Amino acid sequence: MSVIVLVGNKGGVGKTTLSLNLAAAFARNEPTVILDADPQGSASQWYANSEYEELLPPVFAIAADLDAQVVDLRTRYRRIIIDCPPSVLAPQTHAALRVGDFALIPVQPSPLDLWAMVHLERALEQAREVNPGLAALLVISQLEARTTLSRLMPDALAELDIAVAATAIRRRAVYRASALEGRSVFHMGRRGAAAAAELDQLISEVITHDR
Repeated sequence: MSVIVLVGNKGGVGKTTLSLNLAAAFARNEPTVILDADPQGSASQWYANSEYEELLPPVFAIAADLDAQVVDLRTRYRRIIIDCPPSVLAPQTHAALRVGDFALIPVQPSPLDLWAMVHLERALEQAREVNPGLAALLVISQLEARTTLSRLMPDALAELDIAVAATAIRRRAVYRASALEGRSVFHMGRRGAAAAAELDQLISEVITHDR
């Protein structure tokens, strides 16, 4: 079982999109739930407005006592995905990192995202004071392979003291389309095939690092 925490220190990195689609991927094979810790409530809206609820993992709002909520959910679900606010300073993020087994950190190929990594490293260090088993993995998100910055991003991230996933998540229109339709890319047929394959590769890395 694992509690996977999706963490970011700025908006627009695709954190919630990754949360939803990772949860949908895990839900194909094992009981999975999403905890929506982001005050924007995008994950909750996705689930509430969907006509395909039977295909999706359930989404619950985060409770005041996150520790007790996670303990309860562990008895019913093998995977718990927590979608955090886009700030490491948010109390929801601190609480999630204290109870999480694994932090997945999407980062865009941009200088602003790189500068924000300093705060994320500190947040992980603080969380490990009470949760020493917390693993972490950076994943390049919104990748546009032909840009110079995207090509340089792996070398830049190598300077950080956080492992970087070999799999990057490309910028794809199907992520937006599936969200609008209340589905995941795994339910989009041929349109979602490339994105689904990408996410399956990332999941293999997450499982490997989470052992």
